[in-house]
Formats: sequence, structure tokens, C-alpha cells
Amino acid sequence: MVDKTSSEDVRDVPLLNIANVLTMVRIALVPVFAVALFVDSGQSIIWRLVAAAAFATAAITDRYDGQLARNRGLVTDFGKIVDPIADKALIGTALIGLSLLDYLPWWVTIVILVRELGITVLRLVVVRRGVIPASRGGKLKTVVQIVAIGLYILPLEHLAPWLPWLAHITMGIAVVLTVVTGAHYIYRAAVLGRRRSE
Repeated sequence: MVDKTSSEDVRDVPLLNIANVLTMVRIALVPVFAVALFVDSGQSIIWRLVAAAAFATAAITDRYDGQLARNRGLVTDFGKIVDPIADKALIGTALIGLSLLDYLPWWVTIVILVRELGITVLRLVVVRRGVIPASRGGKLKTVVQIVAIGLYILPLEHLAPWLPWLAHITMGIAVVLTVVTGAHYIYRAAVLGRRRSE
């Protein structure tokens, strides 16, 4: 029997709602962030601060758009599709930009992007068998990634010679969490697949 009430509720959710607007703001901030980061080949303190502000604002919208959508019943198919795209665009642009400017080693960018894109593809495959909820480790990984990237964007080298090491250490933790949580997700997906096949 089809739950007509829930189907109508989903259809009645307006496409232009606060959650989707925040997602679109995040997408719009990505090119703003990229341009600010590359001004004067990343050497301008002021523009690095502008880039950091744009990145932080985008990261904050990521924290609240999904929460608002769930709490206020504003979940839409548009949001489900565009929200993860906005996340990957922001993180990917930041990592690639920092590597192009030689602030971040390319191997770090490659490890993180391969993990993120690989898990995204795996989710699309696994969703037919069931949904694997985000783990605490996965959420912690995201937070540490954002903090680490933010530290690299900030012109810390102009404040004190030891401060860039704070960014290196935080990014090291982020890489470890990225790899460990990625492996754990693959394990959970394999377990789910076995259970469904049985």
C-alpha cells in the first residue's frame, strides 16, 4: 500500500527553500574562494584572508543546510543531488588550489580526492541494497579536513614560523582519518552486500 500522505508531502516541498538556498550559496562561493586564493599567486595576505572567509562561510552552510532540510521537512531530490556535489566542489577546489600553489603536497590531495570520489561511487552502488549511515568517524574526518584546509588557506607563515606546522599536523590527522574511515566504509558495504545476498 502506498503512503499517499508522505508522497504528497515530498511533492509539496518548494524547490526554493532555505536549505536549498544555502546549498546554492555554497556553490556560488566556490569560484569566489578560488579567485581570492589565486590572487598574486597566493602571496597576498588580504586575499588569503578573503579566501579563508569564503571557505569558512561555505563550510558553515554545509553544516546547516542538511540539518534545516531534515528538521523542517524541506528535503528535496534537488537537495539530495546538489548538496554532495557542492561539498565535493568546495573541498576539491581547495585541495587542488593549495597543491597548485605548492602549499599542500599533491599526494595528500590525491589520497583525499580518490577516497571521497571512490566512496561516493560506492554509495551509489550500495544504495540499491541499503543505506549505510554516516559514522562518527566519517563526521570527525570531515571536520578535521575542513579545519586542516582552513589552516593551509590562512597566511599563518606571516604570523609565526611555527604556525604552519599546526596545519601540517592537522592535515596528517585528516589523511589518517580519511584512509581509515574509507576502509571502514568499504567493510560495512561488503557486510551489507553479504547480508542482502543471504
